[in-house]
Amino acid sequence: MTTAIVCAYSPVGREALEGLIEAGIEVLMLYTYPQASDEEWFEPPATFAKSQGIPVRMEPDFNADSVFLAIQNAKPDLLLSFYFREMIKARVLEIPRIGAFNLHGSLLPRYRGRAPINWVLVKGETETGITLHAMTPKPDDGDILAQVRIPIDWDETALSLTMKAASAGRKLVRESLPGIVAGTTPRLSQRDLCPSTYFGGRKPTDSRLHFEMKVEEAFNQIRAVADPWPNAFLQTATEEVHIAWALPSLETCPQGSFRITQTGVILGFADGSLRLTELRKNSRRSTRPTEQADWLRALDIPEVQF
Repeated sequence: MTTAIVCAYSPVGREALEGLIEAGIEVLMLYTYPQASDEEWFEPPATFAKSQGIPVRMEPDFNADSVFLAIQNAKPDLLLSFYFREMIKARVLEIPRIGAFNLHGSLLPRYRGRAPINWVLVKGETETGITLHAMTPKPDDGDILAQVRIPIDWDETALSLTMKAASAGRKLVRESLPGIVAGTTPRLSQRDLCPSTYFGGRKPTDSRLHFEMKVEEAFNQIRAVADPWPNAFLQTATEEVHIAWALPSLETCPQGSFRITQTGVILGFADGSLRLTELRKNSRRSTRPTEQADWLRALDIPEVQF
């Protein structure tokens, strides 16, 4: 039986791990991370691995000599990375007999780098995908072996798109691994495709909203970090209010101001308005227009009445 060592995290990593087992691959070991308190919305790969009797390792430094020796001694046929957070060094990538492969949440070579699911939403893309590619020491580099396209709905959030990617990743791994093992899967160089784009990890300030934004830009920011992510926010020197959810509105409101209507609180941007659904301030959440208005006033956002 073909053997693999897997490095995985996130819902995508959990589903891809199951797809690997469905493909008939024996997983010798899972390297992963402890689940943080704000990540309890998904079952981590470790939970599934333990249910299958797969040994689980959580190492502070995956590229340490001790990890290298453990993988070398295991003599895996495959090394697979499914949403693993660390760059894997060349000496580890050279160990597996068949090769080392990574699952990336975009249509490579576009959106290489960190947080591709969040970034495609911020940029207003209508389509993304998931790609299985050969690993090199460079981020999201190497030949493409399998790829599937994923449509993005107009009100897609990072959560719903992550779950789409997880489902697609499981299917992609299950269906592509037999050909990879047999050596019959063709490889496509990323350099033969459209120019690559690269995005770094998102910083908290990347989710700050500005009234100079167009409505579409503001809405894209909101859905890219909607729950369970930390949410987009409005900020002054002393106050910060997070917008858990909002929708574009046909109701009018001057840029940089808000008003209360029969449908709720309307917030004005450069070319239109958003209707606020839920706001968050510190640990409190509110769907009440009167309380939302109080929080906006505390930001010194002017209220207008029609």
